[in-house]
Amino acid sequence: MVIETEFAPEMHGDDLTARLIGVGMEFTGSGCTDPVIERALADASAAGMDGGDLRVLGVLVTWLEVHSDYINADGLIRTIVTNESPRVRAFWHAFARWKQADRRFARLATAVGDGGADVIDLLPVGNDFQIARRGEDERFAGSRLRAPAGTLGGRPGDVLCPADLARHHAGYRNRVLMGPTWRADVWTVLVASPTLSISEVARRTGCAFATAWTVARDFRVLHGGSA
Repeated sequence: MVIETEFAPEMHGDDLTARLIGVGMEFTGSGCTDPVIERALADASAAGMDGGDLRVLGVLVTWLEVHSDYINADGLIRTIVTNESPRVRAFWHAFARWKQADRRFARLATAVGDGGADVIDLLPVGNDFQIARRGEDERFAGSRLRAPAGTLGGRPGDVLCPADLARHHAGYRNRVLMGPTWRADVWTVLVASPTLSISEVARRTGCAFATAWTVARDFRVLHGGSA
């Protein structure tokens, strides 16, 4: 198994599959240990929207339906805004509209462009025909993504349930315990590597130095040492 401990460049092929398995998507192969969740989600959306892999995109949508409560919204926004692909941005605008009841994602919709931006068809060919035939995917209606109903269908068995993923992914488990925040992510890194400098902890998690310092202080109160 490969352990991923920091933000990494976009990955494809077997590397991406391993990371998606590591965050609880049920593909065939060996998974990474504790991959960065938001980076894996971003790369899955790129594989689906820019790479045309609707199987990956469908499983991603299922994952988001099951696990969105445990996404670090600030981490997701920070990751997605670095991607300039109009198609990837349209997907995450659609997600933010779909999950608009969760106010954590309001800034994501703003960051990737509002409803006045160009609308993107999910299918490069036949999108209008499929929508006329089957209707529009209600989850994404009114967003920047026009998706025919049933195109991104998934099954609950395509992803691990929260209880199972918490047993397999230390960072996810800490988010269940502490909330989906930078604190949980910093704590996860410190448990794995307690002697890391605070600047390195901040780099690996993607959070601010001050956040990493505060969490490291509290971690060392419980585990000995000084921040």
